[in-house]
Amino acid sequence: MDTLGGAEFVPETTYLNTSTCGLLPRRAVEAVRALALSSGTGQPDGAGDFDVVEAARASFARLVRVPADRVAVGTAVAVHVGLIAASLPPGSEVLLPEGEFSSVVTPFTVRGDLKPRYVPLESLAAEVRPETALVAFSAVQSSDGRTADLAGVRAAAAAHGARTLLDATQAAGWLPIDAGEYDYTVTGGYKFLVSPRGTSFLTVGEEAQRSLVPILAGWVAGQDMWASTYGPVGELAVSARRFDQPVPFLAYHGAERSLPLLDDIGIETIHAHNTALAARFRAGLREIGHEPAGTGHADGSAIVAVAGLGDRQDALARAGVAVAVRAGNLRAAFHLYNSTADVDRALDVLAG
Repeated sequence: MDTLGGAEFVPETTYLNTSTCGLLPRRAVEAVRALALSSGTGQPDGAGDFDVVEAARASFARLVRVPADRVAVGTAVAVHVGLIAASLPPGSEVLLPEGEFSSVVTPFTVRGDLKPRYVPLESLAAEVRPETALVAFSAVQSSDGRTADLAGVRAAAAAHGARTLLDATQAAGWLPIDAGEYDYTVTGGYKFLVSPRGTSFLTVGEEAQRSLVPILAGWVAGQDMWASTYGPVGELAVSARRFDQPVPFLAYHGAERSLPLLDDIGIETIHAHNTALAARFRAGLREIGHEPAGTGHADGSAIVAVAGLGDRQDALARAGVAVAVRAGNLRAAFHLYNSTADVDRALDVLAG
Protein backbone atom coordinates (compact mmCIF):
# COMPACT_ATOMS: atom_id res chain seq x y z
CA MET A 1 0.00 0.00 0.00
CA ASP A 2 1.47 3.33 -1.08
CA THR A 3 1.45 6.51 0.99
CA LEU A 4 -1.05 9.31 0.61
CA GLY A 5 -0.06 12.94 0.18
CA GLY A 6 2.57 12.40 -2.50
CA ALA A 7 5.66 14.56 -2.23
CA GLU A 8 4.21 16.65 0.61
CA PHE A 9 5.92 14.41 3.17
CA VAL A 10 9.59 13.50 3.23
CA PRO A 11 10.25 11.29 6.28
CA GLU A 12 13.88 10.24 6.68
CA THR A 13 12.91 7.48 9.11
CA THR A 14 10.22 4.83 9.32
CA TYR A 15 7.99 7.24 11.20
CA LEU A 16 5.30 5.46 13.24
CA ASN A 17 4.95 8.10 15.96
CA THR A 18 2.09 10.35 14.87
CA SER A 19 0.35 9.80 18.22
CA THR A 20 3.21 11.82 19.70
CA CYS A 21 3.63 14.36 16.92
CA GLY A 22 2.61 14.33 13.27
CA LEU A 23 4.90 15.18 10.38
CA LEU A 24 4.44 18.58 8.77
CA PRO A 25 3.76 18.65 5.03
CA ARG A 26 6.11 20.69 2.87
CA ARG A 27 3.48 23.36 2.34
CA ALA A 28 3.20 23.96 6.10
CA VAL A 29 6.96 24.10 6.55
CA GLU A 30 7.17 26.66 3.75
CA ALA A 31 4.42 28.80 5.30
CA VAL A 32 6.07 28.81 8.72
CA ARG A 33 9.45 29.57 7.20
CA ALA A 34 8.04 32.44 5.14
CA LEU A 35 6.38 34.08 8.15
CA ALA A 36 9.49 33.60 10.30
CA LEU A 37 11.64 35.27 7.63
CA SER A 38 9.18 38.16 7.31
CA SER A 39 9.15 38.58 11.07
CA GLY A 40 12.92 38.46 11.27
CA THR A 41 13.38 41.12 8.59
CA GLY A 42 10.69 43.55 9.70
CA GLN A 43 8.34 43.05 6.77
CA PRO A 44 4.79 44.45 7.05
CA ASP A 45 3.29 40.93 7.07
CA GLY A 46 5.71 39.59 9.68
CA ALA A 47 3.29 39.92 12.58
CA GLY A 48 0.95 37.29 11.18
CA ASP A 49 -2.41 37.39 9.44
CA PHE A 50 -5.81 37.03 11.12
CA ASP A 51 -7.30 36.02 7.76
CA VAL A 52 -5.01 32.98 7.86
CA VAL A 53 -6.36 32.09 11.31
CA GLU A 54 -9.91 32.35 9.99
CA ALA A 55 -9.02 30.08 7.08
CA ALA A 56 -7.57 27.50 9.49
CA ARG A 57 -10.74 27.73 11.61
CA ALA A 58 -12.90 27.13 8.54
CA SER A 59 -10.77 24.18 7.39
CA PHE A 60 -11.00 22.49 10.78
CA ALA A 61 -14.75 23.10 10.85
CA ARG A 62 -15.14 21.29 7.53
CA LEU A 63 -13.08 18.35 8.76
CA VAL A 64 -15.31 17.87 11.84
CA ARG A 65 -18.57 18.80 10.08
CA VAL A 66 -19.64 21.90 11.97
CA PRO A 67 -20.09 25.56 10.96
CA ALA A 68 -17.02 27.70 11.50
CA ASP A 69 -18.91 29.85 14.01
CA ARG A 70 -18.92 26.86 16.40
CA VAL A 71 -15.09 26.70 16.46
CA ALA A 72 -12.75 28.55 18.82
CA VAL A 73 -9.00 28.56 18.32
CA GLY A 74 -6.30 28.34 20.94
CA THR A 75 -3.02 26.81 21.93
CA ALA A 76 -3.57 23.64 24.00
CA VAL A 77 -6.22 21.08 24.90
CA ALA A 78 -5.67 21.58 28.64
CA VAL A 79 -6.51 25.27 28.31
CA HIS A 80 -9.74 24.51 26.48
CA VAL A 81 -10.68 21.85 29.03
CA GLY A 82 -9.87 24.30 31.82
CA LEU A 83 -12.34 26.78 30.33
CA ILE A 84 -15.06 24.12 30.44
CA ALA A 85 -14.10 23.00 33.95
CA ALA A 86 -14.37 26.56 35.22
CA SER A 87 -17.97 26.77 34.02
CA LEU A 88 -19.26 23.82 36.07
CA PRO A 89 -21.18 24.50 39.30
CA PRO A 90 -19.53 23.29 42.53
CA GLY A 91 -20.35 19.68 43.32
CA SER A 92 -20.85 18.68 39.68
CA GLU A 93 -20.07 15.07 38.85
CA VAL A 94 -17.66 14.58 35.96
CA LEU A 95 -17.54 11.04 34.58
CA LEU A 96 -14.14 10.03 33.17
CA PRO A 97 -12.51 6.84 31.87
CA GLU A 98 -9.83 5.26 34.01
CA GLY A 99 -6.38 6.09 32.64
CA GLU A 100 -7.66 9.04 30.58
CA PHE A 101 -5.08 11.52 29.30
CA SER A 102 -4.07 14.04 31.95
CA SER A 103 -5.09 17.13 29.98
CA VAL A 104 -8.69 15.90 29.98
CA VAL A 105 -8.69 15.04 33.68
CA THR A 106 -6.57 17.52 35.64
CA PRO A 107 -8.49 20.74 34.88
CA PHE A 108 -11.43 19.17 36.73
CA THR A 109 -9.47 17.75 39.66
CA VAL A 110 -7.54 20.91 40.51
CA ARG A 111 -10.74 22.82 41.23
CA GLY A 112 -11.24 20.75 44.36
CA ASP A 113 -15.02 21.27 44.47
CA LEU A 114 -16.07 18.94 41.63
CA LYS A 115 -16.76 15.22 41.86
CA PRO A 116 -14.68 13.30 39.32
CA ARG A 117 -15.71 9.64 38.98
CA TYR A 118 -13.57 7.14 37.09
CA VAL A 119 -14.87 4.00 35.39
CA PRO A 120 -13.45 1.55 32.83
CA LEU A 121 -13.66 2.91 29.29
CA GLU A 122 -15.79 -0.05 28.25
CA SER A 123 -18.36 0.82 30.95
CA LEU A 124 -18.53 4.55 30.28
CA ALA A 125 -21.98 4.62 28.68
CA ALA A 126 -23.48 2.30 31.28
CA GLU A 127 -22.12 4.42 34.14
CA VAL A 128 -23.82 7.69 33.17
CA ARG A 129 -26.42 8.49 35.82
CA PRO A 130 -28.90 11.30 36.59
CA GLU A 131 -26.40 13.21 38.76
CA THR A 132 -23.71 13.17 36.04
CA ALA A 133 -23.17 16.74 34.79
CA LEU A 134 -20.49 16.00 32.19
CA VAL A 135 -18.93 12.98 30.49
CA ALA A 136 -15.36 13.84 29.47
CA PHE A 137 -13.44 11.30 27.39
CA SER A 138 -11.18 10.74 24.40
CA ALA A 139 -12.48 9.27 21.17
CA VAL A 140 -9.27 7.21 20.99
CA GLN A 141 -7.10 6.47 23.99
CA SER A 142 -3.54 7.77 23.83
CA SER A 143 -2.04 4.88 25.78
CA ASP A 144 -3.25 1.95 23.69
CA GLY A 145 -5.47 3.10 20.80
CA ARG A 146 -8.75 1.83 22.24
CA THR A 147 -11.80 3.54 20.76
CA ALA A 148 -14.73 4.67 22.87
CA ASP A 149 -18.35 3.66 22.26
CA LEU A 150 -19.15 7.09 20.87
CA ALA A 151 -22.79 6.44 20.00
CA GLY A 152 -23.43 4.66 23.28
CA VAL A 153 -22.00 7.50 25.38
CA ARG A 154 -23.94 10.12 23.44
CA ALA A 155 -27.20 8.21 23.91
CA ALA A 156 -26.61 7.66 27.63
CA ALA A 157 -25.69 11.30 28.20
CA ALA A 158 -28.80 12.48 26.36
CA ALA A 159 -30.99 10.12 28.38
CA HIS A 160 -29.70 11.54 31.68
CA GLY A 161 -29.29 15.19 30.69
CA ALA A 162 -25.49 15.15 30.91
CA ARG A 163 -23.24 17.14 28.63
CA THR A 164 -20.42 15.59 26.64
CA LEU A 165 -16.80 16.65 26.14
CA LEU A 166 -14.92 14.67 23.51
CA ASP A 167 -11.15 14.90 23.11
CA ALA A 168 -10.55 14.17 19.43
CA THR A 169 -6.78 14.73 19.51
CA GLN A 170 -5.92 11.09 18.71
CA ALA A 171 -8.80 10.78 16.23
CA ALA A 172 -9.38 13.91 14.14
CA GLY A 173 -7.48 13.56 10.89
CA TRP A 174 -8.13 9.84 10.43
CA LEU A 175 -11.39 8.94 12.19
CA PRO A 176 -14.58 10.58 10.87
CA ILE A 177 -15.82 12.90 13.63
CA ASP A 178 -19.03 14.92 13.70
CA ALA A 179 -18.30 17.51 16.37
CA GLY A 180 -21.90 18.70 16.27
CA GLU A 181 -22.92 15.52 18.09
CA TYR A 182 -21.17 16.69 21.28
CA ASP A 183 -21.57 19.71 23.54
CA TYR A 184 -17.82 20.30 23.38
CA THR A 185 -14.89 18.86 21.51
CA VAL A 186 -11.21 19.65 22.02
CA THR A 187 -8.52 18.76 19.51
CA GLY A 188 -4.79 19.31 19.54
CA GLY A 189 -3.68 19.97 15.98
CA TYR A 190 -0.14 18.64 16.10
CA LYS A 191 -0.83 14.93 15.77
CA PHE A 192 -3.08 13.48 13.06
CA LEU A 193 -4.01 16.96 11.82
CA VAL A 194 -0.30 17.34 10.82
CA SER A 195 -0.21 20.94 12.03
CA PRO A 196 2.40 22.68 14.17
CA ARG A 197 2.41 22.53 17.96
CA GLY A 198 0.48 25.45 19.36
CA THR A 199 -2.70 24.76 17.38
CA SER A 200 -5.76 23.58 19.28
CA PHE A 201 -9.45 23.75 18.43
CA LEU A 202 -12.53 23.90 20.66
CA THR A 203 -16.04 23.33 19.32
CA VAL A 204 -19.02 24.47 21.36
CA GLY A 205 -22.63 23.50 20.68
CA GLU A 206 -25.25 26.21 20.36
CA GLU A 207 -26.85 25.42 23.73
CA ALA A 208 -23.47 25.05 25.47
CA GLN A 209 -22.37 28.45 24.20
CA ARG A 210 -25.00 30.09 26.37
CA SER A 211 -23.58 28.68 29.62
CA LEU A 212 -19.83 28.62 28.91
CA VAL A 213 -18.22 31.69 30.49
CA PRO A 214 -15.40 33.17 28.33
CA ILE A 215 -13.07 33.72 31.28
CA LEU A 216 -10.04 33.84 28.98
CA ALA A 217 -11.49 36.59 26.80
CA GLY A 218 -9.11 39.24 25.53
CA TRP A 219 -9.34 41.67 22.68
CA VAL A 220 -9.39 38.90 20.06
CA ALA A 221 -12.70 37.72 21.56
CA GLY A 222 -14.41 41.01 20.76
CA GLN A 223 -17.05 41.22 18.08
CA ASP A 224 -14.96 44.05 16.62
CA MET A 225 -11.41 43.08 17.58
CA TRP A 226 -9.82 46.37 16.64
CA ALA A 227 -12.34 48.31 18.70
CA SER A 228 -11.64 46.06 21.71
CA THR A 229 -7.96 46.69 22.31
CA TYR A 230 -8.27 48.93 25.42
CA GLY A 231 -10.43 48.71 28.48
CA PRO A 232 -13.11 46.05 28.96
CA VAL A 233 -14.31 44.42 25.76
CA GLY A 234 -17.64 46.10 25.12
CA GLU A 235 -19.21 43.36 22.99
CA LEU A 236 -17.97 39.79 22.79
CA ALA A 237 -18.14 37.94 19.49
CA VAL A 238 -21.55 36.41 18.87
CA SER A 239 -19.88 33.19 17.67
CA ALA A 240 -17.56 30.73 19.39
CA ARG A 241 -14.80 33.23 18.61
CA ARG A 242 -15.67 34.73 22.02
CA PHE A 243 -13.72 31.76 23.44
CA ASP A 244 -10.62 32.38 21.28
CA GLN A 245 -7.19 32.70 22.82
CA PRO A 246 -4.52 34.85 21.21
CA VAL A 247 -2.84 32.47 18.81
CA PRO A 248 0.80 31.83 17.89
CA PHE A 249 0.75 32.96 14.27
CA LEU A 250 3.65 30.77 13.16
CA ALA A 251 1.68 27.68 14.16
CA TYR A 252 -1.55 28.82 12.53
CA HIS A 253 0.15 29.85 9.30
CA GLY A 254 1.30 26.23 9.11
CA ALA A 255 -2.10 24.80 10.05
CA GLU A 256 -3.81 26.90 7.39
CA ARG A 257 -1.78 24.96 4.81
CA SER A 258 -1.93 21.52 6.47
CA LEU A 259 -5.65 21.18 7.10
CA PRO A 260 -6.85 21.59 3.49
CA LEU A 261 -4.52 18.76 2.47
CA LEU A 262 -6.46 16.37 4.72
CA ASP A 263 -9.73 17.69 3.33
CA ASP A 264 -8.51 17.21 -0.25
CA ILE A 265 -7.49 13.59 0.37
CA GLY A 266 -10.63 12.89 2.42
CA ILE A 267 -10.93 11.60 5.97
CA GLU A 268 -12.67 8.42 4.78
CA THR A 269 -9.76 7.67 2.45
CA ILE A 270 -7.24 8.33 5.23
CA HIS A 271 -9.28 6.18 7.63
CA ALA A 272 -9.22 3.22 5.24
CA HIS A 273 -5.49 3.66 4.63
CA ASN A 274 -4.49 4.00 8.29
CA THR A 275 -6.63 1.18 9.63
CA ALA A 276 -5.44 -1.21 6.92
CA LEU A 277 -1.83 -0.57 7.90
CA ALA A 278 -2.65 -0.99 11.58
CA ALA A 279 -4.44 -4.28 10.87
CA ARG A 280 -1.39 -5.53 8.98
CA PHE A 281 0.80 -4.61 11.94
CA ARG A 282 -1.50 -6.39 14.42
CA ALA A 283 -1.52 -9.52 12.28
CA GLY A 284 2.28 -9.43 12.03
CA LEU A 285 2.65 -8.99 15.78
CA ARG A 286 0.52 -12.07 16.39
CA GLU A 287 2.61 -14.08 13.95
CA ILE A 288 5.73 -13.35 15.99
CA GLY A 289 4.00 -14.10 19.27
CA HIS A 290 2.85 -10.72 20.59
CA GLU A 291 -0.80 -9.89 21.33
CA PRO A 292 -1.73 -6.22 20.80
CA ALA A 293 -3.19 -4.38 23.79
CA GLY A 294 -6.85 -3.45 23.94
CA THR A 295 -7.95 -6.30 21.68
CA GLY A 296 -11.61 -5.99 20.83
CA HIS A 297 -11.67 -2.25 21.52
CA ALA A 298 -8.63 -1.22 19.48
CA ASP A 299 -8.89 -3.50 16.46
CA GLY A 300 -10.33 -0.73 14.28
CA SER A 301 -7.86 1.89 15.47
CA ALA A 302 -4.95 3.50 13.61
CA ILE A 303 -2.96 3.20 16.86
CA VAL A 304 -1.48 -0.13 17.92
CA ALA A 305 0.03 -0.80 21.35
CA VAL A 306 1.58 -3.96 22.71
CA ALA A 307 2.59 -4.70 26.28
CA GLY A 308 5.99 -6.15 27.10
CA LEU A 309 7.86 -4.55 24.20
CA GLY A 310 8.60 -1.14 25.69
CA ASP A 311 12.25 -2.08 26.02
CA ARG A 312 12.50 -2.49 22.23
CA GLN A 313 12.09 1.21 21.51
CA ASP A 314 15.84 1.83 21.49
CA ALA A 315 16.50 -1.06 19.11
CA LEU A 316 13.80 0.22 16.78
CA ALA A 317 15.27 3.72 16.94
CA ARG A 318 18.72 2.39 16.02
CA ALA A 319 17.10 0.73 13.01
CA GLY A 320 15.47 4.01 12.00
CA VAL A 321 11.96 3.17 13.22
CA ALA A 322 10.29 5.85 15.35
CA VAL A 323 7.70 4.67 17.90
CA ALA A 324 6.75 5.64 21.46
CA VAL A 325 6.34 3.99 24.85
CA ARG A 326 3.19 4.91 26.77
CA ALA A 327 1.88 3.33 29.99
CA GLY A 328 4.45 0.57 29.49
CA ASN A 329 3.19 -0.22 26.00
CA LEU A 330 5.17 0.01 22.79
CA ARG A 331 2.94 2.25 20.67
CA ALA A 332 2.90 2.65 16.90
CA ALA A 333 0.57 4.95 14.99
CA PHE A 334 -0.13 4.88 11.26
CA HIS A 335 -1.00 7.85 9.10
CA LEU A 336 -1.24 8.98 5.50
CA TYR A 337 2.55 9.15 4.99
CA ASN A 338 3.05 5.49 6.00
CA SER A 339 3.12 2.43 3.74
CA THR A 340 3.15 -1.33 4.00
CA ALA A 341 6.95 -1.13 3.77
CA ASP A 342 6.95 0.81 7.04
CA VAL A 343 4.83 -1.86 8.72
CA ASP A 344 7.07 -4.64 7.50
CA ARG A 345 10.22 -2.80 8.52
CA ALA A 346 9.01 -2.46 12.10
CA LEU A 347 7.94 -6.11 12.23
CA ASP A 348 11.32 -7.23 10.88
CA VAL A 349 13.13 -5.39 13.67
CA LEU A 350 10.81 -6.77 16.35
CA ALA A 351 11.14 -10.29 14.99
CA GLY A 352 14.92 -10.09 14.80
